[in-house]
Amino acid sequence: MSAPASAPDQVNANQPRAVLVGVDLGPGSSFEATLDELALLAESAGDVAVARVVAKRKAPDPALFVGSGKADEIKLLVQAHGAHGVIFDQALSPAQQRNLERHLGVPVSDRTALILEIFAARAQSHEGKLQVELARLQYLSTRLVRRWSHLERQQGGTGVRGGPGEAQIELDRRMIGDRIKAIKERLVKVKRQRNTQRRARERSGTYSVSLVGYTNAGKSTLFNALTKARTYAADQLFATLDTTTRSLYLGEAGRSVSLSDTVGFIRDLPHKLVEAFRATLQEASDADVLLHVIDAAGPHLQDQQAEVERVLEEIGADGLPQVLVYNKLDMIEGSQRPRQLRDELTRANGQRVPRVFVSAKTGEGLDLLRQLIAEYAAPAPDLNPRGVVTTLPDGRAVEAARGEGDPDDGAWPVD
Repeated sequence: MSAPASAPDQVNANQPRAVLVGVDLGPGSSFEATLDELALLAESAGDVAVARVVAKRKAPDPALFVGSGKADEIKLLVQAHGAHGVIFDQALSPAQQRNLERHLGVPVSDRTALILEIFAARAQSHEGKLQVELARLQYLSTRLVRRWSHLERQQGGTGVRGGPGEAQIELDRRMIGDRIKAIKERLVKVKRQRNTQRRARERSGTYSVSLVGYTNAGKSTLFNALTKARTYAADQLFATLDTTTRSLYLGEAGRSVSLSDTVGFIRDLPHKLVEAFRATLQEASDADVLLHVIDAAGPHLQDQQAEVERVLEEIGADGLPQVLVYNKLDMIEGSQRPRQLRDELTRANGQRVPRVFVSAKTGEGLDLLRQLIAEYAAPAPDLNPRGVVTTLPDGRAVEAARGEGDPDDGAWPVD
């Protein structure tokens, strides 16, 4: 099944055209029938989706992933739309990618390569660029196609590494391995610097708050609204990659807290990318409380929330106190708006989590969010959120008295 993504007259003649492909592999597989998120990723990378193809298989074809019949269909779409490439929503093996490129006659990428491309274009800091390069090299190390001659390969001479008798592929693998080792060593130094900064914050008693959430949930816009900063924010996936930290003064608590905006998460975020960005994501792991920002107007908010929780568990931040911040309240129709902007959500495990609805764009609900942060930051039991167990700086667990009644009464139905 295929469908055009946009009419030909809507496509910029100079913009690369791509055909998007998604495969439903049955229960347990990650599949989005509309391919809307993949289209947004392609747009973020500078491509425009001209057609979308959806297939259903019990298992991937070892050679062409989609099978020869569907590959022929994709080839016809490539030719009909003058597409410059094909992007798959699932990960391809190196052999499948090579076979598809030969069959289709255009470059083929998968979701992982697309995300890495976006990260490479968006990384601004020295640390961010190192982390992206590490992830890209680890990804490319399994797909060596003899493209690494620019890495100053030495040849010939007694005792000189990489003589003419050594296979080209081994030289490539060795050069990538050496570069990966060098980057890892530099990232160890970055981690030491972050640890030093963290210890300095701990000594000064600074309370740390981190924004986490699915990409494009509005974290950076919320960060700017709270801190009056000018961090880059845009309606696109992975608008920002580098962690930004600012001081946020809370008159309600009579103190300042350290607020950090971290990189957004996404479905099927490559494990190597999570691993490479561990130094940046450590900012979330080291926080005293997490503000989990959720796109309240998005059609897949529960799936996106679950994906963020999965990554938080992967980086060891799942046990931290958390506030659910449902953003983009201004985009919810009046009949769908929550009756109250602050309440609690009871999770499947019985844990009660504070929830607040805000609009970073209009400012609605931000006063309630500031109050919630102040309650967490204040080291007094009577200022803690109702029924929320949190750990104070001295390690004492405190649970405030619960109010009467069911806090979920009148709540926005999201679970």
